[in-house]
Formats: sequence, structure tokens, C-alpha cells
Amino acid sequence: MKPLNYLFVALLLLVSLNSAADIEVNTPGVRSVTAQMQMRHAQLLPYYTSGAVGLNTDGSIVLRDIESVPLAARQKLQRLVEAENLDRNRLYSEIANANAHPEWQSAIRAAFAPRWISNAQRGWWMMSDHGWIQK
Repeated sequence: MKPLNYLFVALLLLVSLNSAADIEVNTPGVRSVTAQMQMRHAQLLPYYTSGAVGLNTDGSIVLRDIESVPLAARQKLQRLVEAENLDRNRLYSEIANANAHPEWQSAIRAAFAPRWISNAQRGWWMMSDHGWIQK
């Protein structure tokens, strides 16, 4: 399949997902994951603000400027970023499973990526097609 065809199939999947999937589903699994993410957010907030952590185009978070973080805090920050990305993946999985379509997990991730970016605060860093930019 040509790359353009993959893009077309992905777009079709997103259109059908947006019209068919309940991405606002509220199950115990979704509540559990989001509660963990909300608690972690307070710990990540200073790193978003300082630019040490940024948002990737796929909606994950990345260590953007680890050198700006004191050496003693780097390992903790790396664990926070890993835990956040694992929970984001769990969230997509929970939503897909709640919709009885586990195969939709990638499409749900693609639907959430722009949400994460639009919810970012002014001054936070995000990856664009042209590299890192500040919102």
C-alpha cells in the first residue's frame, strides 16, 4: 500500500471513530487512569512551565531539555514522563475497550493528540512539523 493510501485509511478510520466512538466514556478503568494522571500533573507542571518537558505531535510527552533539570531531579522526572505516557496509552486502551473495539486504540490516540496540544498552557513547548515551538 502506498503511503498516501495509509493516510487515507487513517483519515477514514478517524472519521468513523469520531462518529461512532464515545471518547468521553466514563468507566472505572478510565476514572482510575485519569485520577493518576491528575495527581501526576501537579508534579509535571513545573517541568512543562520551564520547558524541560514538551508535548510530542502524537500526544505523548517528552523530555525536551533534560539539561535544564538539576541532576538530582532528572531520574524522578524521567520516571514521571514514562508513567504519564504509559497512563496515556492505558487511557486510549480503556476507551477503545469500553467501546468494544480494542483495535481503535491507535485512532483514539490520534483523536486525543490535538486535544492534549490545545489544552496546553501558553508558554509550554510542543513539537511541530518545523521543530519545537512555544504555544
